[in-house]
Amino acid sequence: MKKAIFIVTILFVAVISTACINNIAVQELNNAAKTYMEKGDYPAAIERLESSIELDGTIYETHYNLGVAYIDVKQYEKAIDSLNNAIRINSKYADSYYTLAVAQEKLADSLIETPEGVGLTTDEEGNVTSTIPASETYSNISQEIRERMIEGYLSSISNYKKYNDMVNSKQKTEEVNAHIIEMEKVLLKLGYSGSGY
Repeated sequence: MKKAIFIVTILFVAVISTACINNIAVQELNNAAKTYMEKGDYPAAIERLESSIELDGTIYETHYNLGVAYIDVKQYEKAIDSLNNAIRINSKYADSYYTLAVAQEKLADSLIETPEGVGLTTDEEGNVTSTIPASETYSNISQEIRERMIEGYLSSISNYKKYNDMVNSKQKTEEVNAHIIEMEKVLLKLGYSGSGY
């Protein structure tokens, strides 16, 4: 009986020690990723964040930061997956919804081949401006691409609205609402007239 208790105690200490070592490794990887992101080295940050998730996939901040890094290297589908993981772990972090909306919008923008895309930008004074190409550009888009773009913009608008519901900033809400209005103009140009969001 004493041997059994001794073995259980050793196993317990080993498990606790491994968990502590993993937590330290995860923190070190996340800190390194933050440093790389600050320097603009997103591929290096992605490597660290992916390694961190392999050690412990339960930290929403790691998934969120990975999503941000993927956006910066234009891997929008991976960004969407990472941000959805962050939301599954912590659905109360408003920035996850905003960043997910950005990734969905950028993915939809990337589906059309124009020099400036169909995205929205901010001018020097901080006003939202549209880079919507002439409507004839849309006539050359296949129905499949058009539907994927509409789906992406609708998902994006839905997540921008979730973000608005969670933040307590009138200014941010007004900025996001102005952006949504511009996206609705894009949807109209794509031929969407429903209210699927």
